[in-house]
Amino acid sequence: MAESEDLSNSSSNSSSREDMHFFEGVEKLLEIWFEPSTACKNADLRKIPRPMWDALLKTVRCEIISFTRNDQIDAYVLSESSMFVSKRRWILKTCGTTTPLQCFEPLLRLAAEIAGYTEIEDLFYSRKNYKRPELQVSPHRGFDEEVAFLDSFFDDGRAYSLGAINRDCWHLYTLSRGGGGSKILKRNNHLHQLMEQHHSQQQQQEVDDVQQLDAQLIEASMQPDPDQTIEILMTDLDPSVMAIFTKDVCTTAKEATQKSGIHRLLPGMVIDDYLFDPCGYSMNGISKNGCYMTIHITPEREFSYVSFESNVASSDYGELIKRVTRTFQPGKFIVTVFANKTSIAANANREIEHLGTIDQWKRRDIQYSRFASYDLTYAQYCKYPS
Repeated sequence: MAESEDLSNSSSNSSSREDMHFFEGVEKLLEIWFEPSTACKNADLRKIPRPMWDALLKTVRCEIISFTRNDQIDAYVLSESSMFVSKRRWILKTCGTTTPLQCFEPLLRLAAEIAGYTEIEDLFYSRKNYKRPELQVSPHRGFDEEVAFLDSFFDDGRAYSLGAINRDCWHLYTLSRGGGGSKILKRNNHLHQLMEQHHSQQQQQEVDDVQQLDAQLIEASMQPDPDQTIEILMTDLDPSVMAIFTKDVCTTAKEATQKSGIHRLLPGMVIDDYLFDPCGYSMNGISKNGCYMTIHITPEREFSYVSFESNVASSDYGELIKRVTRTFQPGKFIVTVFANKTSIAANANREIEHLGTIDQWKRRDIQYSRFASYDLTYAQYCKYPS
């Protein structure tokens, strides 16, 4: 997270401290998988150079602070959260009043012109409900607006809200793969229109190739490489824990990482961390096998928020959830687990269904959704006896 926003000149009639000083910790998470290219065998998103990422992120209203990489993944710590770039997967997670959907068209152009990708295989856009939605800017002023924006690109997008919409909830937009006979080309019609401006002849060849292999690609997608993602979104956190992530208590990010125990959550990760001034913390962790973790912390008591995310594979996420919640001591938290059919986390829904209580937290809500390629489990926990 970045430094908190000063709202002293806002039109709010309230004179509370929260109105004068607020930062929206809740992130907007956009994950895009590009279809393997038949025309460009060495297609790779990591070909996109740093200056072009810098320019792209200006449209999002954030910037790169730090960078780490290995053979599998490039990881960027941003002024507002994180970006991860793999061969054909791109993840952008941004908090505050950032506008990640604004970079969607520029990203598609970079993917086609430099990386060698002209088809989107899958897309996920998700976020928790905002604490102060009135402070967001277009196209993020509400989930309906975000859905309308994405629907302008995809004719088979689907929008979902899980949890109690008048309390804590979680929004998701994804593509309906295999539902209603949608084909890859139809789903990416807008992308093709964009690319025609610069690569009409090359694109026509790719269109022909994709049409010829459409059935095979869809069939192959039934047995994808294992993939999974767990998110733990925490609010109402213990002030004594949150104090660690201020310059009053820790002078460096490494000190905050060690003192909080973050380095023990997923041992073996190469950590890139940053402690903001006067408060706030972000970190990325990457491993040689392509796994990542990322944590972002807004420590102010009135609007404290911590997010944890990783694609580490596990058949027992209960232990990881315990480690994370014991580390940060939230008053309540949401956990979501995405897993495809070939992942060892494919039975996460059954596991979480049996986790009625986790230490001092009691489950208040659980929902399960099955999509064509992934299964999703959503659960919300509160510290009892609340």
